[in-house]
Amino acid sequence: MLPFKKILCPTDFSEPSYESFKTASELALQFSGELCLVHVIGPIPTASAPGVAPAGFSVGVYQQELEKSAQQDLQKVIDEKMPEGISARAIVAHGDAANEIVRIADEEDADVIVIATHGRTGWRHLVFGSVAERVVRYANCPVLTVPAPKKKEE
Repeated sequence: MLPFKKILCPTDFSEPSYESFKTASELALQFSGELCLVHVIGPIPTASAPGVAPAGFSVGVYQQELEKSAQQDLQKVIDEKMPEGISARAIVAHGDAANEIVRIADEEDADVIVIATHGRTGWRHLVFGSVAERVVRYANCPVLTVPAPKKKEE
């Protein structure tokens, strides 16, 4: 298990995911490991019948634009927030976030997944579930969960 040579860090570009990115970066630096920063684009809901897109709208083109934008955003995070001396790659996937994170971790032979928790409780947790919780349940490697930063009281 140790040292962590390949660290997978999912991000949804939220502040809690940047906290997990800091932790993943520290692990990568400590163990001279590679950091794989992952963003998963969820399924695109359509209001029309399956296979029939509204006039002038191409789901395929839209998905390509989302992927291009996500790739650029991941690269920006790497360029602006990555400490010097860390090898990093950006990976974009499509589908259910938890399933894709686990699949990518398996494909990449990740030693650890570092993922943020967003602290959903109550009905939101019941309805939406938790990506981090599902990743912990199904991952074939250790998962380090990083809690959302505490809000500063004024």
